[in-house]
Amino acid sequence: MRTAKIERKTKETDITLTVDLDGQGLVSIDTGIGFFDHMLTALAVHSGVDMTVKCKGDLNVDGHHSVEDIGICLGKAFAEALGDKSGIARYGSAYVPMDESLAFCSLDISGRAFLVFNATFSDDRIGEFDTCLAEEFFRAFAFNAGITLHIRQEYGKNDHHICEAIFKAVAHALKQALASNGGGVLSTKGVL
Repeated sequence: MRTAKIERKTKETDITLTVDLDGQGLVSIDTGIGFFDHMLTALAVHSGVDMTVKCKGDLNVDGHHSVEDIGICLGKAFAEALGDKSGIARYGSAYVPMDESLAFCSLDISGRAFLVFNATFSDDRIGEFDTCLAEEFFRAFAFNAGITLHIRQEYGKNDHHICEAIFKAVAHALKQALASNGGGVLSTKGVL
């Protein structure tokens, strides 16, 4: 079973997070940031990963600590659930449209963490979500999961649509990469 549970308690956040990489996209998300809940739900549903997230954060400051720490926890959960990464396709890429917006993601579950995030938002916020936190979330996720993650906004005008297309593109790329390859570790080295 490719599952994990991560708990993280700091002076800024108190998080409990679970994943089942072989799920059906079942979710229970409560971060205190409505739009971020919506994005995490999209990530889970479109990747097919069952996910629960409960976060109590210092939202009186802003959403930064909550969003970044959830990215850390989600990355650690993926790393734990994948173990030595044997039997996975490893790579995934997807284009996802959302009305006038189009986003692209390509990733490698390689054990080598890297993020390229090429997207711009016209407004500072979507609801209670600071748009700059999209990149912070994916950085924390990629670096703690050991994923090389490339995200690109092809075009778009509506920030909600751009951000949602990005999260869904990552989800569909993850779904491909997490799929069974029917064998061992997909690497000329024999390990990742």
